Amino acid sequence: MNKGEGITIGFLIFPGFPMACLTSLIEPLRAANEISSTNTFSWRLISENGIRVQSSASVWFEPDLALAEADSLDAIYILSSPSGTFEDAKISNGRLRKLERHGLDLGAVSGGVFPLARSGLLDGYTVSVHWCYAAAFDAEFPDLDVTDEVIAIDRRRLTASGASAAFDLALILIDRHLGPEVATEVACWFQHPLVRGEGITQKVPTANSISTDDMLPRSVQQAVALFSSHIEDPINVADAAAVVGISVRQLERMFKQSTGQSPHHYYRTIRMKAARQLVLYSNDSLRDIALAVGYSSTATLTQNYKETFGIQPSVDREKVNLFRVRETQIARSA
Repeated sequence: MNKGEGITIGFLIFPGFPMACLTSLIEPLRAANEISSTNTFSWRLISENGIRVQSSASVWFEPDLALAEADSLDAIYILSSPSGTFEDAKISNGRLRKLERHGLDLGAVSGGVFPLARSGLLDGYTVSVHWCYAAAFDAEFPDLDVTDEVIAIDRRRLTASGASAAFDLALILIDRHLGPEVATEVACWFQHPLVRGEGITQKVPTANSISTDDMLPRSVQQAVALFSSHIEDPINVADAAAVVGISVRQLERMFKQSTGQSPHHYYRTIRMKAARQLVLYSNDSLRDIALAVGYSSTATLTQNYKETFGIQPSVDREKVNLFRVRETQIARSA
């Protein structure tokens, strides 16, 4: 679609979708229309069957269309929790595939990548996945190409990792259709400090809550990257130090100074966070989860999980189910 042409976007919402992601997309587009004195962007809310949908914040939304009525749109962006599924997957996924064949762009934000991936329409595409869902997404879709960048634009697939990234994605759309001046003015309207495009990686919190992974010393960053890539097949600290090119003692001292933890405990925290994603966002058994994060024993996993999070994994899974609606599987999302 050429610059200056109008575009109508459908936001396909699933029960438990993150409301912040929806407003982060719509508000910049609304502001762009106002700044440019045009109606370049219009939007419609869609649900699978046209019935109202409750967000993760317990706010109800009345959709404009059912998915079967979405033929006149230019793009559909999916907003969902990781557990989002169609009530009639065969028919609804078929509708999405038909729309895609007729030239519709498809996107997803935050947990919305899960139902889009379940439709098969991310096969062969690079997808941005929020770091807090990465382990669960990889477990369910091991063959998909995942990036830790905040936004992934791969031909006619646009994915954003979370609400802030959704705002950035909206700015990219504004730039495409109305130019960089309008996009910059929109960013300034909302005091958005940086217009982030592709190639920007997500910030991930460290064990020290006042820092992020990109604030760590270079050697520690390299060790963390090694640890993160060896979840299922753990690497020992000595080998990590050798790969980084420093002594074990140096690595331990640098970890303690920058994170407040030893490399061993930091590594265990990474594995426990991956385990928690699988506990909360998958239906895998504890045995399978233990193996996925490098433990041969569920007892050891349970012990370390409780030490890390103060709750047993089985109880944690039951607890998150209290935030779900049994019929529609609403879940909290990022």
